[in-house]
Amino acid sequence: MTPNITLSNALWKSNSALRHGALVAGGIALLALSAKISVPMWPVPVTMGTFAVLALGAAYGPRLGLVTILGYMLLGAMGFNVFAGTGGDVNGLAYMMGGTGGYLLGFVLATVLLGYGATRGWDRSVLKMAGLLLAANVLIYVPGLAWLSVLYDMSAVRAIEVGMVPYLIGDAVKLALVALLLPMAWKLLKRG
Repeated sequence: MTPNITLSNALWKSNSALRHGALVAGGIALLALSAKISVPMWPVPVTMGTFAVLALGAAYGPRLGLVTILGYMLLGAMGFNVFAGTGGDVNGLAYMMGGTGGYLLGFVLATVLLGYGATRGWDRSVLKMAGLLLAANVLIYVPGLAWLSVLYDMSAVRAIEVGMVPYLIGDAVKLALVALLLPMAWKLLKRG
């Protein structure tokens, strides 16, 4: 299998509009469901939304991944209950412009980066995938922390204290899972 083939292309070889539509719809549903899954951890509970963003970005590639994440964001902007922490008084654009807004932008950036890395075959190696995931996580945190600083008029250090440090353990677990699962999926595919 050539490196420019993504996992979704290898699993479903058709290049039809039906395939793309089904993958986008399934990806959006997975993102929305994953955002609602909360795993109790210390120091804060961990939602699986970031896990889904990372896995889909690498599995779908840059174009299909971008369409999927933008579709997810559009549904959220329209007020659908697709994000972690929504469903209460704040939904839609008001939620997206709140404290998580920068992280949501980071999801888009990370999806594209992971997709490009996957087209170069980095999703087939645990070490390359881990490095790519770390870079993607940086792309999530940078706009997230910058937006927190601006929105709440706090220093960069304070933004890191409240917007990154409590989530590092959960993020490390999610990154490790994706770094192991994607190369494992490729190995299973080669055997099949």
